[in-house]
Formats: sequence, structure tokens, C-alpha cells
Amino acid sequence: MSSAAERIRAVFADAGCTGWLHARRCDDSPAEVSVGGRERVVTASVYKLLLLVAFCRQVDEGRIDPVARLTVDPADCTPGPTGLATLRDPVTLSRRDLATSMMTVSDNAAADVLLGEIGLAAVTDLLDEVGLTETRIVGGTADQHRSLVRDTDTHTTAEAFAALADNDEAWTVSAYDPAYASATTPEEMTRFLRLLWSGAVLSTASTEFVRTVMGSQIWPHRIAAAFPHRGVLVAGKTGTIGVIRNEVAVIEFPDETPVAVAVFTRAARADPTLPVVDAAIGEAARIAVIELRRPR
Repeated sequence: MSSAAERIRAVFADAGCTGWLHARRCDDSPAEVSVGGRERVVTASVYKLLLLVAFCRQVDEGRIDPVARLTVDPADCTPGPTGLATLRDPVTLSRRDLATSMMTVSDNAAADVLLGEIGLAAVTDLLDEVGLTETRIVGGTADQHRSLVRDTDTHTTAEAFAALADNDEAWTVSAYDPAYASATTPEEMTRFLRLLWSGAVLSTASTEFVRTVMGSQIWPHRIAAAFPHRGVLVAGKTGTIGVIRNEVAVIEFPDETPVAVAVFTRAARADPTLPVVDAAIGEAARIAVIELRRPR
């Protein structure tokens, strides 16, 4: 395991980023691969996984109807490069489809609408009930965007992100600081994924729904890129904001115990696109998962 950790550290260093990783099998084994796995890190859009599960718990408890329809006007939405915010006209969809868009394309607008539907307290209650003591969600994407505008002394979200992408500026913003932003640890994320995959958090139907939408995520450039093999299932959730690039996932080879892995990074450069860091996330995950692979 120490050899795997050393190779993972070398991958992060070669990519020009700081990285944190934790991986474990989705069984009772104590085996793990950890590189700063118990340090607190910024979640970015990884928080949407917790929001999804909190929503599903309310569905299981009969507090919310997943097929009830909502009409959302993109003009009133949180900005984002995917999903509802890219549309021009009001759209009507179910809460369940809202959750699906939130996960599969990391839809910021859908996430904030869903958070408004169930409330932040529902997410906090979930964290308390499953024992994620180092994980804290302080708000949705709209809250994060407001903090960026404030911290960069700009007027719009677009201006704030443009400022963050300037490599000639060294921005210290609250969105990059786990003391102020929504945060977790890689170890808590893999523990949560293991609980989720075991069926201990949600009903059978809701567990299957979560697995399905995580497996339908469209982004192929991080963890999924490391496992292009036929029959290997990758169910994940990415998170990105400025220099922060993350992904948590469960990887399942045929007839093997699934492996949960969580990778969080902070790049030295502020370029909006950094393929070398995305590739490092996949390679670090690959090293950890290969180390932990076992037949059922």
C-alpha cells in the first residue's frame, strides 16, 4: 500500500497539483490506500452526491413526491455551462428528473432548485445520521458564486471566474478553503460510498436509482478515463471550481468487489482547462483501485 501511495504522490507532483486520495473496497475489509485521505478538502460539486442521497431519503420517508412536476425558468437559474441554465425557455420536469440532470451533467441550476425543495437541514441531518463528522455543506452553487463575486471584487459570476482564471493573479478565495467552503475528507467520501453501495443508507429502489444516475455521468476525462475496459462499471461524481478538480466514484470489475475511490486536487495553475490534472486524477485512481482489486 505504501508503494501505491508513493506512486500516487509522484503522479500528483508530475501534474503540478496537490492531491488527496482515499480508496477502499466496498466490503468489511480494513485495507485502504490513502494519500492525505483524512485531511479536509473542498467538495465543489461533489456535494451534489450528498444532496441526491438526502433527496432520496425524503422520498423513502414519504416526505416528498419524486414525480411531482416543477416548472423552472432558466432566466431565474444559477448560471452554469450545462443543464437548465443553458436553456432559453421555461421547462417542466419531475423532481426525480431534476436530480438526474444534477448528477449526470453536474447541473448547477437543478442542484439549487432541488436544495430549495428539501432544505439544507436535510443534508445536514444525513451527515449526522451516517456519521460524517468532518463533512460540512454550507450552501448550494448560488451561495458559492456569491462568495466568489465578493472575494474577487467583481460584479458578476462570469467576471469572477475570469478573474480566477488569470495566472498572473494569486487569488485566495473562500471557495478554495475547506474552513469556509463545503468540505469533506476523502476517507469520509469512500466510507459514504461503501455505506451507499451496501444498501445501508437508502431503500433498495433508491439505492439502485443513485447507482444508475452516478453510472450515467457524462464526464469521461477523469476517473472513467482510467477504466476504459469492457464490462467495468464506473459510477462517479465530479467537482470543479477554479483550481479545484475532484471526483469520487465506485469502480466495479466483473465478479470483483467494488472499490470506492475519492480524489481531490488543487492545481498550481488557474487555467480553466488542465487536461494533465484530469489525467492525474484518473491515473491516481487507477493505481489505488488496482492495488485493492479482489474477487468476490
